[in-house]
Amino acid sequence: MENPIIAFLSKRRSVKPDRLIAPGPSPAELTTMLTIASRVPDHKKLAPWRFIVIEGEARAQLGEVVAQACIAAEKEPPSHVRLETERSRLLRAPLVIAVVSRVTAHRSAPEWEQILSAGAACFNLCLAANALGYGTSWITEWIAYNQAVGAALGLGDNERIAGFVYVGTPAERSEERERPALADIVSHWRG
Repeated sequence: MENPIIAFLSKRRSVKPDRLIAPGPSPAELTTMLTIASRVPDHKKLAPWRFIVIEGEARAQLGEVVAQACIAAEKEPPSHVRLETERSRLLRAPLVIAVVSRVTAHRSAPEWEQILSAGAACFNLCLAANALGYGTSWITEWIAYNQAVGAALGLGDNERIAGFVYVGTPAERSEERERPALADIVSHWRG
């Protein structure tokens, strides 16, 4: 008998944000997803991550911030098409969750471990949503690195975006993509 968890993991894949449609998760499902996202390795119990839920009209409001950040960041005025793309960036899925990596100085929990923990929180969030039947896409794009967007999201000096996780119902079944051959990525150290 096949292990259902292994079967689930072996078929998991991302869905492009613009292929995620309503409905998104219910409030109870969102709570489940965020609870599971926080169940990751966390040396010294620092919770080196937090979650910003962006849904409903807030997606369009943050999209306007993104468009203004685009105008400020570009040397030449962006085209109307580019600005509309930026305004609608967060509307591609019914739910977007910004996962924030926050590093706390601690002699026994190196910064790198804390950053990796935030990455694990991103992926646990994806896995939880996928297990509930939703598609996800964990991406950063330029907005994750823009100071104006970070300021609008209330990021502190010790925080940065680990990723935006787009969540929704897949509009279509995703085709499998090529994966690396294990022979190309696995070695055995033998001393």
